[in-house]
Amino acid sequence: MSEPASISTGIAQRYALAIFGLVVEGKKLKSLESDLDVLEAALADSEDFRALITSPLITREDQDAAVAALAKAMKLSPTMTNSLRLMASKRRLFVLPQLIESLRALIAREKGEVTAEVTAAKALTKTQQEKLAKALKDSVGKDVKLRVDVDEDLIGGLVVKVGSKMIDTSIAAKLANLQNAMKEVG
Repeated sequence: MSEPASISTGIAQRYALAIFGLVVEGKKLKSLESDLDVLEAALADSEDFRALITSPLITREDQDAAVAALAKAMKLSPTMTNSLRLMASKRRLFVLPQLIESLRALIAREKGEVTAEVTAAKALTKTQQEKLAKALKDSVGKDVKLRVDVDEDLIGGLVVKVGSKMIDTSIAAKLANLQNAMKEVG
């Protein structure tokens, strides 16, 4: 991991632990999950929001005012609103993506869940996702939450990552293996 990424992750983890502690103490885990969904959607959908959290040209005061207004519009919990405002005052909003990731991991651990990153050649149906989640639950012994991405370059099949394990059943990987085997023969 590069040094800037490591520093960002460390900062995000400290904020995540503090926020998570407050949320668990107040028994507001559902509220935190809802806040994270809203923030993830805002990061994915709004270039202006991404610019707000990363631009060094925006002053602390302007970031704080913008975050306060956005938090109210997004209906974020007081804990998340105050945390984001504190981060704005400390010029730490740039770690928001890592903060969300760290909080998701803490929530999953609290619930006894693991997250499986699934890359498929085409979008999976609800039934396929349920069957895959059940198969993975049987394999790892914990509830599995799927994060599904589509990559048409796989041609067909899936690539599944659960923790440090990776299962690659994609056609692209099989073709690469076949190509390597043919190189060894001839």
